[in-house]
Amino acid sequence: MAGAVTFVIVLATMATYLIQIYVLNPLGIAFMQTITFILVIAALVQMVEIILKKVSQGLYQALGIFLPLITTNCAVLGVAILVIKKEYNLIEGVVFGASTAIGFGLALVILAGIREQLELADIPKGMKGVPISLVIAGILALAFMGFTGIVK
Repeated sequence: MAGAVTFVIVLATMATYLIQIYVLNPLGIAFMQTITFILVIAALVQMVEIILKKVSQGLYQALGIFLPLITTNCAVLGVAILVIKKEYNLIEGVVFGASTAIGFGLALVILAGIREQLELADIPKGMKGVPISLVIAGILALAFMGFTGIVK
């Protein structure tokens, strides 16, 4: 899943940057950025899904319902908008997108590992399932906030 998100974020960053610079800005319709980016991301995810279905049927079935959900992943849209907002060029934007996707993948792996450990833990009945997952996600978010400002 992390690989698919990384692939989509990098592709979406390149595509949305080029659309912003060469279509939206020259036509004076930069206010259409969000809706345009959403449509581009949705199209890219569909393209990835079709390619994955043709190339690797096993991986396609392993990802299952989660592959189309990449379309609604706010990280993909957030990276695309931040690249434009921070006025990165194409190379900087792609590096920013790739590094963000790697961080997202790291968070996924850490959260999956913690959830596996929770299967063995003695958790109070009221905290099992979603409540403990939300608490852990919050603690993990606080841990990742510690990396804020390391690189400028």
